[in-house]
This record gives sequence, C-alpha cells and structure tokens, in this order.
Amino acid sequence: MAVRKLLDEIYEVGALHYDRELFDELIPLPDGTSYNAYLIIGSEKTALLDTVDPSKKTKLIQNLDRINVKKIDYIVSHHAEQDHSGSIPAVLERFPEAEVVTNSKCKKALLDHLDVPEDRFKVMENHEELSLGNKTLEFINMPWVHWPETLVTYLKEKNILFSCDFFGSHLATSNLYVQDRRKVYLSAKRYYAEIMMPFRESIKGHLNKIRDMEVDIIAPSHGPIYRDPDFILDAYEEWVDDKTKEEVVIPYVSMHGSTEKMVNHLVDHLMEKGISVSPFNLSTTDIGDLAMALVDASTVVIGSPTVLVGPHPKAVYAAHLFNSLRPKTRYASLIGSYGWGGRMPEQIKDSLGNFQGEFLEPIVIKGLPSDKDMKDVEKLADKIIDKQRKDDLVK
Repeated sequence: MAVRKLLDEIYEVGALHYDRELFDELIPLPDGTSYNAYLIIGSEKTALLDTVDPSKKTKLIQNLDRINVKKIDYIVSHHAEQDHSGSIPAVLERFPEAEVVTNSKCKKALLDHLDVPEDRFKVMENHEELSLGNKTLEFINMPWVHWPETLVTYLKEKNILFSCDFFGSHLATSNLYVQDRRKVYLSAKRYYAEIMMPFRESIKGHLNKIRDMEVDIIAPSHGPIYRDPDFILDAYEEWVDDKTKEEVVIPYVSMHGSTEKMVNHLVDHLMEKGISVSPFNLSTTDIGDLAMALVDASTVVIGSPTVLVGPHPKAVYAAHLFNSLRPKTRYASLIGSYGWGGRMPEQIKDSLGNFQGEFLEPIVIKGLPSDKDMKDVEKLADKIIDKQRKDDLVK
C-alpha cells in the first residue's frame, strides 16, 4: 500500500487488508478491511494517529520510512483494540522518543493488552489540546463508540475529525476518499449494524456533539475518508433514530421442511399486503447481511424447528444476535414446528432480555402444517401489519 496524502503534511500511512475474511473471528468481511493510520507533521512536532493490526506492522513502518519520517513525538491511541493499537510497541521500538497519547481509560486498557511501559504515556483530559507548532490536536472522549475508552481527534486548523471506529466501514479500497457512495453507504451500514448498533443511544449524543463542530473532513480508522461529512452524518442519524420502517425480517432454519413452509407462507402473505419482508435462511446466510436488515426493521419473526426439547442451535444464535445488537425493532414473534414436545417459545422469549418491544403470540405446530395452521400464519401476518400501520414510530 502506498502512502496517501490527505493534505499538505497530513498522510494516511496505514495498511489495506484485502484478503482478511473474518474480524474478531466472528464478523465476515466480504470486502476486506483497512487499518487507517494518519501522520500529521507540524512545524515543531509530529504525531501518528493510531497504528495498524500487528499483522501489518511491517507495512506501517515501511510507509513511515517511505516519506522519510525521522522522528515521531506522539502516537495517539484512540482505541485499545489490536487493529488500532496493536502495533504501538513496534512504532515505539522504531521511534523510542515517542509518547503514547490517550485518555486515562484507554491507557489502562493498553496496559492490560500491550507491553507498553507506563512511563511512555501522556494522558489527556476531555477537550484538552496538544500543539504540534502550527497544528493543534483536540482530544474528545466519545465513550461507547464502541468501547468505553474511545476518543477522537480534531485537527483544529484544518477542521478534520479523526473519528476512530465512528463512521468506519470494513472496506479495502485504493480510493482514499469516498468515490462510490452506494458501496460505501452499504459498507458503513453493515459496520454500524455489526459493531455500533448496541450503543445507539450513546451514538445519538455523540452525533449532536459533532453537528455542533465545524467539520470539513471525517477520517475514520476503517474505510475511505468523507469529504462530505453530511453524507455519513445523515446516514447515522437515520440509523439511530427511534423510527423503524415497515419491514419484517425473518431469520429461520428448517430441518425437514415444515418450518420452511410456514415461513414461505408468511412471506407470501406479507408481500401480497405490500409489506417489505426479508427472509434469511440461517444455514447459509451472512450474519452481516442479517445485522444490516435489523437496523431498520420494525418486526422480527424467528423461524425454528425443535431439536430435542429446544429451538434449533442456529435459531438460538439468531436470537442471541438480535438480543446483543439491540436494534430498534418494535415487534417480535416465533413460528416453527416440533416433533414431540418442548418449550421452544419460552426459551426464545427468555433469551431476548434486551428486547423492549412487544412479543406477539407465537405459532408453533406439531409436524407438517395443516390448512388451519397456515390460516394462523396469515393471522399473525395480519396482526403484524395492523401493529406496524398503527404505530407512530413505524414509517
């Protein structure tokens, strides 16, 4: 990866990871990712904002050498996770005079996770500034985006917000700035859904802070840079807004076809009534696509057969994902089939402790669905439609 110039004496020196397939051994990366690190050269001091994942530390050092960096005074750590801070030890070895600049919470996390001597830290308070001579860095705490220690950096003279994970996208692209808006929008929404959505309420407040600032460029730690901040700010404001869309998401799994017949009938009935519906076969679906669908949907219906006396493990995982991501969903239910017994509805409902909406009466039948069972599925669909269309928070 070549060094990429944002503005005079401001460079992106991180690394692209085109072929990374999983993040945290959990999140699929269909477009790879990038670890953005920014070098800011002032008239008196030089700062490196974030590093890269340890697997790419050699690339970071090569990039710094490519532009003949002789000294780094400050290494700013916005976030303690490895993809941001994992190469701090390598940079300190290469530039032994550098100080690690961060807040007190991030310092503690870095001491826990990395072999960095405690005397190498320079702790900054919220809104405290650091002069590089002709450039000034302001550090702003933005906790729970998406860890409790996260901070961002504002370059005051250039109105650039270095936003860490905030507004990021797992997208390996040679474009420094956003070119394909549709592609970036979808990648950023996927990133929000998988990582940021559980902290929706915190993000609302942080968006208000940023709207009050004069920001010309947003430079995240993953994905391309935004020269039009309103593009991503408007998207985030829609995603975190309490209003949902008249959409139904149906994650399901079926072992012998009975649950699938019920799901198909539910999908058809909703479609005939003009409702947008997205079924996800959990045997094959990408969890990132499912997470994206959850961002806006007003209703989620989980479809599952019974395995022994409980829901199918893939349905359990879908329920766990739904519960962990905490989408703004208004209604939830369950449909499925069993062979000889079990407590599947109670177990699914009990696993949704974070869900604040209304759980609609589930439809769980024995064996192959009958005509009467299919009528019950239609009644559930009609109830969903009625609820959505009467809800002031569904648009």
